[in-house]
Amino acid sequence: MPDTDVLVVGGGPVGLAAAIEARRRGLDVVVLEPRTGSVDKACGEGLMPGALRLLHGWDVDPPGHAIAGISYRSPAGHVDHRFRHGTGRGVRRTTLHDALRARAADVGAVTVTARVDDVGTTPGGVVAAGVSARYLLACDGLHSTVRRRLGLEAPGGDARTDRRRYGLRRHYTVAPWTDLVEVHWSPFAEAYVTPVAGDLVGVALLGPRGVDPADVLASLPELAARLEGAPAGPLRGAGPLRRRSTRRTSGPVRLVGDASGYVDALTGEGLRVGFAQARAAVATLDDPAAYERAWWAATRDYRVITSGLVAWASSPLRGTLVPAARGLPRVFGAVVERLAR
Repeated sequence: MPDTDVLVVGGGPVGLAAAIEARRRGLDVVVLEPRTGSVDKACGEGLMPGALRLLHGWDVDPPGHAIAGISYRSPAGHVDHRFRHGTGRGVRRTTLHDALRARAADVGAVTVTARVDDVGTTPGGVVAAGVSARYLLACDGLHSTVRRRLGLEAPGGDARTDRRRYGLRRHYTVAPWTDLVEVHWSPFAEAYVTPVAGDLVGVALLGPRGVDPADVLASLPELAARLEGAPAGPLRGAGPLRRRSTRRTSGPVRLVGDASGYVDALTGEGLRVGFAQARAAVATLDDPAAYERAWWAATRDYRVITSGLVAWASSPLRGTLVPAARGLPRVFGAVVERLAR
C-alpha cells in the first residue's frame, strides 16, 4: 500500500494550495519541502482579485494592502485601470506562505522536510524521497527537479540567451502612495511597485540578465525619489523566467504551477494561474487528458497576453507600449480585466 494518496513536491504557495485542495476532497497528503520556516522568493507579491477569491475558497485570508488596479507608467505619462470586480491584495511572500502553511496543517496535510533528487514508479503509483503515493503533484518551481528527471523539460527552452529575462525584488520602508500596482517602464526593464503593508512596498525588477537596480531607478527619477534612503531587507533574484514543458502529465505525475511552464512575470498573475492549476490537478487525478485540457484552459489568457507583451517589450517598439496603452485605455482595461479574473 502507498504511504499516502497524494505526494506534493514543493511546499511553496502553489504546493500548499494543492495540498489544501486535496485534503478538502478527503485525500491523504504529504508535502515534501527541503526548506524550513517561512519561504521567501523574488516576486511581485501582488494577488489579483481572482487569486484572492481562490484563497478565500480555501479559508486563507493573509493580511496585506488592498490593490485596486494596475497603472502603467513611463516618463511620457501613465494609464490606470481599476478592477471592476473586486479588489486584489499586496501580500509579502513570507506572509502568504505562513498563512497557507498554517491552513494546510489545520486540514491535516503532513509536511516532511526532504529534498527530492529523483522520482520512481511503483506498482501502486510513484515514490520520491522514500515516500510512496498514488499520485505526485510536482509544484517545485521554475527549476523543477521532477520535470527534468521525468524528461518533461522542453529542449532548447532557453537557447536564445538574448531573450532571457530575470527578476529581482527588494522591499522599501515607505508608506504606499497609491492603491494601484505601478508598473514603471524604463528603457530596458520594468519596475513593479506593490504596496504590501501600511509602511512597506515591494519593488520587483524584470529585465535582462545583469540588470542593475541602480541603473533602473536612475532612469525613473520619480520612483527613485520616493524610494531614496528606504531599502529594507535583501535583494532577491530569480530566473531565467521562461520555462517550457513538453507535457504536464507522466503516469501518476502532474506538473503544477511554475514547474509546468512559465512565460514571464510581466502580467503579475502567476499565482492565480498556479492556484487554478492546483485545483484542476486535484480534480483530474484519475484523468491525465482532462488535466492537460484544464491546464491549457487555465493558462490560455496568461500565455497569449504575456507572450505578446514580452515580445513587444523586447522589440525596438518597446518605447511605444505605454503610449499605446494610454491611447487605447479601453483595450488596456480589457486586458487587465482578463488577467484579474
